[in-house]
Amino acid sequence: MKRNCIYIVVALFLLGLAAAAPGQQSAPQSETRKTSTPYTGDLTIFDSPGRDERLQINRVMDILGIGPRKNVADIGAGSGWFTVRAARRVRESGHVYAVDINPEAIRFIDNRVRKEKLLNVTTVLSRSDDPLLPADTVDAVLLLKTYHEVEKPITLLRNLCGSLRPAAKVGVIDRNGNGEDHGVGSEVVIREAAEAGYQLSGQYDFVKADKMDYFLVFTTKAGCR
Repeated sequence: MKRNCIYIVVALFLLGLAAAAPGQQSAPQSETRKTSTPYTGDLTIFDSPGRDERLQINRVMDILGIGPRKNVADIGAGSGWFTVRAARRVRESGHVYAVDINPEAIRFIDNRVRKEKLLNVTTVLSRSDDPLLPADTVDAVLLLKTYHEVEKPITLLRNLCGSLRPAAKVGVIDRNGNGEDHGVGSEVVIREAAEAGYQLSGQYDFVKADKMDYFLVFTTKAGCR
């Protein structure tokens, strides 16, 4: 009788392990990888002289199809360095959403666009896993040196999907690294984007002369929407 009780206890224990295993295996590995602490320092460092030329930002905007009548999202906008350049590129007929999780960055950009008299910019204080953009609105997105700071990149990209128009392009400029050194491997970004419902449509290394920085361009797959 005692032996039968032991068998039953062991069987129940093994069943419990089997039930727990699928949930543990299904957790996305990439959602738990190392990330860098989001920057909260002096925002003016992003406006260093010569940055336009180093990043070839006009070429980046050409590839993303940014021009008049286009709506653009600058995710991780920081000082608004890219925001103001995109706003001038899309002109009055287009719009730019400057997205950041840092309230100080939002205040900085609000003041900047007011001084520069740019009426086609909306700032968005977002969540770390959701850009909180309007549905079916955005034609082009850029995450400029931001992706390595995103704690839940797959969730963020999935939440972005509903805001994108069918032919939208999503660009990621970052630096190769291990996640916590202010960089993340391009192969990691490609894998995570695929899991979120995106496909790679372009890969470039012209954004820095040392070739350590990369520029990836994604479009959405059917499952993204």
